[in-house]
Amino acid sequence: MLVEKNVPLQLSNTFGIMAKALTLVRITSEQDVADVLADPALQAAPKFVLGGGSNIVITGDVKSVVLKVELKGKKLVGETAKAWIVEAGAGETWHDIVSWTLQMGYPGLENLALIPGTVGGAPVQNIGAYGVELQDRFESLDAVDLTTGQSFTLDAAQCAFGYRDSVFKHSSTGANGFGLAGKALITRVRFALPKAWKAVLGYADLEKKMTQTACTEPDALQIYEWICEIRKAKLPDPQVIGNAGSFFKNPTVSPEQCADIIQREPKIVHYQLADGSVKLAAGWLIDACGWKGKSIGNAGVYERQALVLVNRGGRDNPVTGGEVMTLAKAIQTSVYERFGILLEPEPVVV
Repeated sequence: MLVEKNVPLQLSNTFGIMAKALTLVRITSEQDVADVLADPALQAAPKFVLGGGSNIVITGDVKSVVLKVELKGKKLVGETAKAWIVEAGAGETWHDIVSWTLQMGYPGLENLALIPGTVGGAPVQNIGAYGVELQDRFESLDAVDLTTGQSFTLDAAQCAFGYRDSVFKHSSTGANGFGLAGKALITRVRFALPKAWKAVLGYADLEKKMTQTACTEPDALQIYEWICEIRKAKLPDPQVIGNAGSFFKNPTVSPEQCADIIQREPKIVHYQLADGSVKLAAGWLIDACGWKGKSIGNAGVYERQALVLVNRGGRDNPVTGGEVMTLAKAIQTSVYERFGILLEPEPVVV
């Protein structure tokens, strides 16, 4: 175990915010976690688990001990009559695993291509895109309890997945509370990739690709390539323009609320959900309030997609976490005043 002090984090968060970890330990094996917990000073200190830094806004130097997850590895670990079971280390880059599974002939993750971050961060956020969420392809994960050092395994039900949500985003409350926020470090994740694969296509962008290419029955690799093209056209590359991807969750409302909004805003983009509720496009709400392309300090709203906040200062004069949150709160206020809806941020504020 190597303990580093005053480690710059600008390259470890996709917004490119300049900050330092006062103490950082790189976790390359389960033994590194055990060593951290065996050290009296580190064991007693608050801890912050850092993966790809793609879903965080850092508002100052991080005083908690930063556990930088760098566990690697990927392999087929089993199969059932219905699925291949693939395992990946929590420190693997998510998109690399999507690409690898397709190359190996295990379809199912193609709709989740080019989502930034690591494998370990995927279940925390229950990442999703273009009609597929991680929970749809999840089998189980391994993690370490950061209090006891004990390893444990969770299945999908125990992860309590919701829309961009999981047990890892909640603190435990009460005697039987099972929230794991700040209490666990994910080491490996396993996916069940369907042998009876079916394309998931019900989005306008994908339907447009089908029309343009006259391809009505795309295979998984074709969908993967389309998703990569669509995301590259709409979303900024964090290596070029710092960002944390979609900054706000798409809000869900009742059919009555949606009907009321449609009376005032007939063009609002909305999607009917299976449970009868309606999901609204947060990017459309933000754009309707005139925020696309606007900035506060070095924090801006991306010109091509209002759902994405970006670092206008680059690496030389980077945005601060305070500027990002000031812009986010201003957007929330605008949307609430016009639509009566409070947008919820996706990233974790550190």
